[in-house]
Amino acid sequence: MSLKKRINLKNSLAFRLTLWYAGIFTVSSCVAFLLFYTLITLFIRDRTDQELLGQVNRFSALLATEGVEAVKSAAVIEAQAAGVKKVFFRFLSLRGQVFSSSNMSYWKDIEIHETGIRKLFLGSGHVFETIAIPDRKEKVRILYAMLSPTVILQVGQTMESYSRLFDAFQGIFITTMSFLIVIAAGFGWFMARRAVSGVEAVTRTAQKISGSTLKERVPVKARGDEIDQLAITFNQMLDRIQTLLTEIKEMSENIAHDLRSPITRIRGVAEVTLTTGKSLAEYEAMAGSTIEECDRLLGMINTMLMISKTEAGVDNLAREEIDLSGLIREACELFEPMAEDKGITLSCNVPNGSSMIGDIRMIQRMLSNLLDNAIKNTSSGGLVTASVSENVNQVVVSIKDTGIGISPKDLPHIFERFYRCDQSRSQTGIGLGLSLARAIARAHGGDITVTSSPNQGSTFTITLPKSLPSQS
Repeated sequence: MSLKKRINLKNSLAFRLTLWYAGIFTVSSCVAFLLFYTLITLFIRDRTDQELLGQVNRFSALLATEGVEAVKSAAVIEAQAAGVKKVFFRFLSLRGQVFSSSNMSYWKDIEIHETGIRKLFLGSGHVFETIAIPDRKEKVRILYAMLSPTVILQVGQTMESYSRLFDAFQGIFITTMSFLIVIAAGFGWFMARRAVSGVEAVTRTAQKISGSTLKERVPVKARGDEIDQLAITFNQMLDRIQTLLTEIKEMSENIAHDLRSPITRIRGVAEVTLTTGKSLAEYEAMAGSTIEECDRLLGMINTMLMISKTEAGVDNLAREEIDLSGLIREACELFEPMAEDKGITLSCNVPNGSSMIGDIRMIQRMLSNLLDNAIKNTSSGGLVTASVSENVNQVVVSIKDTGIGISPKDLPHIFERFYRCDQSRSQTGIGLGLSLARAIARAHGGDITVTSSPNQGSTFTITLPKSLPSQS
């Protein structure tokens, strides 16, 4: 493994998770072993203390029935039976002087502590001590107890079993912990790698993505965990980016197409006039045509800017009381001559009293676009109806026509910028009116929906709240 790979491994999330897992597991195991060791040692020491107290009780009963000499003999016999290196007995006067004992050749380094005797005089029934003998591995448990008002017994027992347990425990602990640490590290590495595999899949997919590979997606394993949620969210983000880029590409192509036509016309008129024009009137006609085409281009650009600003919320909407009924009537009166020229009946079915809070200039633009669109796409003898209804929280404006209608394949796209249905290719326009109308409705907290059937007409329904949503 190269140095770079080792450095990357140390910086990886899987490596850190493995260290944390192994560390926590090791500390937990050490605590468990320590607790177990403490319980075992307390049990052994308690059992040793019970054995020492049992000997004191036997000697005390023997002293009461048979006297001191019988106790001395019993002590020597019991020490020999147990082993002179296992247990010893000393009989002390009240001043702490030894007047009898078992074989003390092995226990000569054990002293008589005045502290223990003093505690007996202060009322303690017995006193325990644990002492260590120099150059010996095991410790000794000592008991001081009153056999009679004049006799003190010092009895000691080696804690060899305690030492053997500690040695065995130490060996088992080192071996077991080494094995468990290796197992914990391996298991932790496996679990960490499995946990971050989804993150690595996201990383690999992100590295593969470029402008031409936006179709790449992170595989979802359907486990429902956080990694799957990350993958789903990442895929949804890619879907939105791909949709946005597709829309930008289509919009760029549409802009290029719609700009090319007027610019081509301007150039053509100018070229023809320059090559064949001989009178001032011809040059004036060229200038008028150029201005007309420039106005058309400026109108398209201004409409695009208005849509972008409205959708982005850059321009704060005015908050004013709008007489919506009166506004719709005024819009119908404005388009009445246009409808009459085409032989269309324009009906305004609007009751009095409908009102809302909003930007009157923007609402006027939205209504004008929808009425203009309805009249343009309705043949002579047709009918265009504008109506309004309301409830407690919102108003609903409906623009209905009996025109050419919209095909099912075009219906989902009619609010997209520059989109023009096949039936409307012969009509003037740039395909931004409906996009602007929807942007205005959504800026007011509402929306526009449409229902349509080919050759039967369309109905555009605008739903608007009576008050504007709060602005951040």
